[in-house]
Amino acid sequence: MSTLPIVPPPLDDDAPVRARVLVADDEPSMRELVGILLRRDGYDVVLAESGAAAIAALDRQPVDLLVSDLRMPDMTGVEVLREAKRRDPDVEGLLVTAYASYDTAVEAMRLGACDYLTKPFDVDELRRKVRKALERRRLRRLARPVRRTSVPPEPLGQLIGRSEAMLEVFKLMGTIAPTGSTVLITGESGTGKELAARTIHLNSPRRDHPFVAINCGAFPETLLESELFGHVRGAFTGADSTKKGLFEVANRGTVFLDEIGETSPAMQVKLLRVLQDRRFRRVGGTEEIETDIRVIAATNRDLAKAVAEGRFRDDLYYRINVIPVHLLALRERREDVPLLAEHFVAKYGRLLDKQIRGISADALACLEAYGWPGNIRELENAIERAVALEQTPLVQPESLPAHVRGIRAAGTAGPDALPAGPRAEAPAPGPGFDLERHVQGIERDLIARALEQAGGVKVKAAELLGMSFRSFRYYAKKYDLG
Repeated sequence: MSTLPIVPPPLDDDAPVRARVLVADDEPSMRELVGILLRRDGYDVVLAESGAAAIAALDRQPVDLLVSDLRMPDMTGVEVLREAKRRDPDVEGLLVTAYASYDTAVEAMRLGACDYLTKPFDVDELRRKVRKALERRRLRRLARPVRRTSVPPEPLGQLIGRSEAMLEVFKLMGTIAPTGSTVLITGESGTGKELAARTIHLNSPRRDHPFVAINCGAFPETLLESELFGHVRGAFTGADSTKKGLFEVANRGTVFLDEIGETSPAMQVKLLRVLQDRRFRRVGGTEEIETDIRVIAATNRDLAKAVAEGRFRDDLYYRINVIPVHLLALRERREDVPLLAEHFVAKYGRLLDKQIRGISADALACLEAYGWPGNIRELENAIERAVALEQTPLVQPESLPAHVRGIRAAGTAGPDALPAGPRAEAPAPGPGFDLERHVQGIERDLIARALEQAGGVKVKAAELLGMSFRSFRYYAKKYDLG
């Protein structure tokens, strides 16, 4: 069924001309496809096969919108957008890419890119975003706002992803980073909550001041209070001198309160006062101390449920949940696994001085099939181990942990093999079958038997299972095994 072309509105009321779109992409088929789609919608389209050709086109005639591939052989789409903005600060930009990271996303947004499209993209989504970008330019030109003269700082950070979910997180973080608003980052353990908090801080006006992080669940209440607020000399046994707390040390910077859901009701009251008044007292002190801080909190718990059950103060919850940022579990964004894995291969190749170029197709298939209950942290540990053990230029499946390859550690022969335990016959797949729950049952059984054979020594149990101690500790806590 054919449709009539959608003719975009004129850019100015007194200038009824067609919007001009510059399409830059080194892939001929992609470039021609986008050109055909946009011409069909009534736009004046200029095609460029490289970054240099795009710059030359900009020199010949102005454009209203740049649609550019992020990575081209001679220059990036961000560099082309920067040159387009230098010629016309009002030009809009839409970047098309198969790879995106927080650095490029935020830089592009601050330069004026209205959005990202990931390959392969939906043509209707492309058309919608083009119309939205041109309407935005039209309204800006009608309003004639005062433009900024200062150049924003180059963004920092190592968050990586190309999934739609991560691109939305990148955009949100780029928007909220310059503000001073309190942020609550949620997500499972190992999803990168502290890295996200650091990235927000490093892209904020507070980036030249301290970023201090504390795990609220790692301290007893009395020690946590001293860590956060400091104490005066003689406040308690062992307080031989006055000590500044993190809220004081972080003045004009950012405090990251990890696992805030683990705090006691009494500590929640004290945290609420700091958030409301930016004032506190050291333990044992009477002096009111003011502090200028931004607070970013994080939790892997459902705080809304904790509030409903009376385990977390509702007023504190509303105070920290000003801007929520949720990080998905790795199993919910599996398309990011190859990017993260390649990143960690490069990282540990440098750190361990190993000449490893990448990951074999078979090893990558193992990584993509595994569920990653420990999320990015577990993936990084697995890649570090693989790089350390690998003797070829590519990471092979044999260098990955056995459980990632889908091999039961209990099946390994040798003097340290785990004792055979009762094994239930695997149920046949069918209605009501829950594969993840079945696999978790197997994992719990293996970890319990490893602990039993190791006499409760977690380090030895981890060795029996061929796991890093960090991964073993995560699983043991997950299955309530100590």
